[in-house]
Amino acid sequence: MIFNRVKPLDAILETAQQKSLERSLGWLQLTLLGIGCVIGTGIFVLTSVGAQKAGPGLMIAFGLAGLVCIVAALCYAEIAAMIPVAGSAYTYSYATVGEFLAWTVGWALIMEYAIAASAVAVGWSGYFSGTILGGLGISLPAWLSAGPLALGGAEGGLINLPALTIALLVTWLLVIGTSESAKVNAVLVAIKVTALTAFVAITLTSSEFTAGHFNPFLPAGIFGGWGSGVGAVGAAATMFFAYVGFDAVSTAAEETKDPQRNVPIGLIGSLLFCTVFYILVAAGAIGTIGGQPILDAMGLPLEAGSQELARQCALPQYAEALVCSNEPLAHVLKVLGFSWIGSAVGLAAIIALPSVILVLIFGQTRIFFVMSRDGLLPERLSKVHPKYRTPHIVTIMTGIAVAIGAAFFPVGQLADISNAGTLYAFMMVAIAVLVLRRSDPNRQRHFKVPFVWIVAPLTIVGCVLLFFNLPTAAMLFLPGWGLIGVVIYFVYSRHRSHLGQGIVTVVDDIEGREDALPIDKT
Repeated sequence: MIFNRVKPLDAILETAQQKSLERSLGWLQLTLLGIGCVIGTGIFVLTSVGAQKAGPGLMIAFGLAGLVCIVAALCYAEIAAMIPVAGSAYTYSYATVGEFLAWTVGWALIMEYAIAASAVAVGWSGYFSGTILGGLGISLPAWLSAGPLALGGAEGGLINLPALTIALLVTWLLVIGTSESAKVNAVLVAIKVTALTAFVAITLTSSEFTAGHFNPFLPAGIFGGWGSGVGAVGAAATMFFAYVGFDAVSTAAEETKDPQRNVPIGLIGSLLFCTVFYILVAAGAIGTIGGQPILDAMGLPLEAGSQELARQCALPQYAEALVCSNEPLAHVLKVLGFSWIGSAVGLAAIIALPSVILVLIFGQTRIFFVMSRDGLLPERLSKVHPKYRTPHIVTIMTGIAVAIGAAFFPVGQLADISNAGTLYAFMMVAIAVLVLRRSDPNRQRHFKVPFVWIVAPLTIVGCVLLFFNLPTAAMLFLPGWGLIGVVIYFVYSRHRSHLGQGIVTVVDDIEGREDALPIDKT
């Protein structure tokens, strides 16, 4: 049987029990933590992509994506409070639905983190080229500023050099052990929130703001059609990327005072704040310069990042179109005549986004690391550098993959592919919560999902709905990647698994301890 290897929860929880974390966080700290982790890449980078998919319906898209995240966050909170160790959804799945499905989750997370980092690098490139190089009067040729797949191969694109460079630079920083401090992160959060607040204040009070820019409100309808990736729900599947990071709140449940009260307040509060903030940003951008998508002969929005869209955006009539900008928020302010504030917003993105790339690559290497320590991947991958004390091999491998993705693909396609893996992981977390409620109902839970038999199924349905409204290519990428993973599992991982050999390895962190507990072989 391939589903009979379940890692004993007691073995995993032993690590958590020895942490003895102090419960010091209240609802306000959790809310601010969530806001800081969520606001970033999606809103700075994907606003133009979302507008091309849904037009003014982008505002609905933000609401739908936020709603799915809220129910998913509650499921994350319960299981993260129970199993507060490294590995995220992979570890949760290993303790509930078994090794094989846990492998598929971990394999999907490896893809998700790496491709998400590539998407952020491409987004950073747009702001760097527009704000820094543009401000200096430098214009990169097309073959150095976009990959061939971003321009359909017909407009001279060869490689996105700025995106490639920032990805490799962040990888180097991770190899030598450089990481963000709490103070640096707080400064970056303040920069991001201040920039977006200024954007909202300027655009919503601008004389250029007019209701006519919102008509038609849903040019592609609510559902654009299966596999089209357009319409409000299709845009929601893409803008889901703008909310990733909220799980930082759920993983803090172990350090929260009165978690049953404060965790849902922090989760829902931060996500509601971000949702409203995102809707206001979308309203300001669309209400001032318009956000109607560029349509094809059939009256449907052209695919974001496609060759035809690139051709249309090169025409003079679309020079100021929101959907054609690689730095959408800065672009809006520059069109309105606030060039220096637009440059400041662009600078805020340039400063803040590399930290997001760092966190994503760090998260991917941690998943890789834990799977390697479990024997499912070659243990050489978990080797720690003798000087820097970092998992340098897997970090370099990840960084190269991120750089390649950033160099050759457009941001919208990368975000959609990343979202496919994220949605699968979130769905499995909701399933894991239900399994544990049935299999281990008496286990101590620092936080319990209210109405779990409604909330968890809603999470599953929401994730499936958004997944099937991704573009066809993004939907097919996940099972294709998963098939490769299944082959690797049965050819290599299943036979070398520590659990299969009767050893349970509890991993806390890269430089932490590990306890091996003998169990009966399965």
